[in-house]
Amino acid sequence: MLDAMGNFSMEGHGLDAGQLQSSPPLPLAPREIWKPRDLLLFVAFIPFALLASKIALLIGYSVLRPFTGWQAKADLAQTDTIFLLVEQCVFYVLILAFLFILAQLRHQQHLWKSLGWKKPTAMELVGYLAGGCGLAFAASFGLWLLPDTQSFPLEKLFNSRTASIAVGGFAVLIAPVVEEVVFRGLVFAVIERSVGLKVAVLTTAVLFAGLHVPEYWLAWNHVLMILLVGLVFSLARARVRRTSAGAARGRRLPS
Repeated sequence: MLDAMGNFSMEGHGLDAGQLQSSPPLPLAPREIWKPRDLLLFVAFIPFALLASKIALLIGYSVLRPFTGWQAKADLAQTDTIFLLVEQCVFYVLILAFLFILAQLRHQQHLWKSLGWKKPTAMELVGYLAGGCGLAFAASFGLWLLPDTQSFPLEKLFNSRTASIAVGGFAVLIAPVVEEVVFRGLVFAVIERSVGLKVAVLTTAVLFAGLHVPEYWLAWNHVLMILLVGLVFSLARARVRRTSAGAARGRRLPS
């Protein structure tokens, strides 16, 4: 409050100058940490990660083949569902490692902390699970209204029971984690910093859907559902971002 001389006083707020000076600085928000240069470095690293994952698969197959009795040649193995999933996992490990190193070296923060992600409370976790189930039901209902009219590339991976289980496990346990780190983490933060929150929501949803176009080529009903799901994810990220920002402002300006 203002005293008789017009100076600001913290009397009545329960704080004094000593407390304010000793308060630790708040960590930067994701939009204040990640910059366009970080995104450019990440995009430039992707071709190297793709090449390295393919080389790792070929070397691993060549080394293990004499001990396992695999009959297919290395070039044919690259079309096998299991080997394709292994290659994709190696690629994901490489890009996650790159982001971890980038966050640590350039920003001196753990990756999860730098993205503004926090451990959910029990109530939040229940809400997320309920929302996820509802979203899955809505997407399934949408595909029922818009049934497939022709086959698409992803269907070719389900060529055996083992392959189907492997693809399902990958799609549920691995791919969503990495894709959310990239799209709702790094890309969202950089676009929000550069252009704004609304553009970040729309752009990340479109890019997320675009990533899945090759595997659902000509099956535009699936691409539309992925676009809607991505939009919901981006809106949820924006909502959490606003809540976190509001909490930070509340800590900076005590009443």
